[in-house]
Amino acid sequence: MEGDTNRNSSPTQSKWRKVAYGGMQPGFDDNHTDESFLEDMVMNANVVKRDMLKVMLNSVSISQYLCIVTLVVLVWTYTLKSTINENSLLLLDVVLLGLGFFVLLLTAEMLSFNHLLNYVLKISFFIAGLYVLSPIYHTLTRSISSDSIWALTVSLITLHLFVHDYSGSTIKALGVSEHPSFMSNISLNASIVASLLIASRLPSRLHVFAIVLFSLQVFLFAPLVTYCIRKYSFRLHLFLSLGLMAFTLALCYSLHRLIFVLLLSLIVFINIVCPYWLIRIQEYKFEINGPWDEAKLCFNITE
Repeated sequence: MEGDTNRNSSPTQSKWRKVAYGGMQPGFDDNHTDESFLEDMVMNANVVKRDMLKVMLNSVSISQYLCIVTLVVLVWTYTLKSTINENSLLLLDVVLLGLGFFVLLLTAEMLSFNHLLNYVLKISFFIAGLYVLSPIYHTLTRSISSDSIWALTVSLITLHLFVHDYSGSTIKALGVSEHPSFMSNISLNASIVASLLIASRLPSRLHVFAIVLFSLQVFLFAPLVTYCIRKYSFRLHLFLSLGLMAFTLALCYSLHRLIFVLLLSLIVFINIVCPYWLIRIQEYKFEINGPWDEAKLCFNITE
C-alpha cells in the first residue's frame, strides 16, 4: 500500500522533444538525442551523377578560350617581330568586327535595329577614344625595362586565364539580367593592362591603336560571340572549337615546336585528364543533409 503511494507520488518524466530554441528540457542533458534524431537524415541527396563524355564536351569551352588567348599572343609576337604591319592589323580589326556583328545578328533572339544601332554608336565612340589616347599608350612604359614588361605581361595573361569566367562573358547578351562577377572583372582588367604593355613597345602610334583595338575586340567580345554560338547550336560550337584548336596548333608548330607541345599537352589535360579526375573523385564524395542544415533561399534577391 505504501509502495503504491510512493510510486504514484513520483513525478512522471516528460518525453524528449526535438526543438531548436527551447532551453534545457527537465530530465535530459543539453546535448541529449534519442533514436528519432537521425530519422530525417539524407545521404548524398545533391550528388550529381556525371557522364564522362558530357564533361569532356563541356570542357571544350575552356580549351577554346585558351586557343583564343594563344592566338592573341601569337599576333603580339608577330607584330613585335614586324611580321605583321599596321595595315594588316587594321584589316584584321575590321574583319573581326564584321564577323562579330554577323554572328550576333545570326544568333541573337532579341536583337532589334535599335539595339544594333546602339551597339554601333558605342563601338564608334570607343574606337574614336582609343585613337585619341594612342599617343599616350605609345609612351606609357618608356621608362620601364623590357624584361619587366615581358614578365608582367606573362603574369597578367596567366591571371586572366585563371580567373576568367568560362561559363559566359563579362559583356552579357541581350535578355541576360545577371551582372558580371568580381573575378571576371579582374580577368578583363588584367588582359587590358597586358595589351597596353605590349602596345607600348610598338614603333608607331598607328601600331599601338591597331594592336590595342585588336586585343580589346578579342578580350571583350570573343566570350560574348562564343557564348551566343554555344547557345544557338552546341554542334556548331564544337565544330568551330575543334577548327580553332587545329588552326592554333598549326600556328604554334610553325613558330616553335616547344610551344606546340605545351599547348597540345594543356588541351589534352583540360579535355581528357581533368574530366577523368572529376568522375573518379565523385566516388569519394559523402554528403549528409538533415533538418539541422541552415535554411537556404529558394529565390534570387534583386535590387
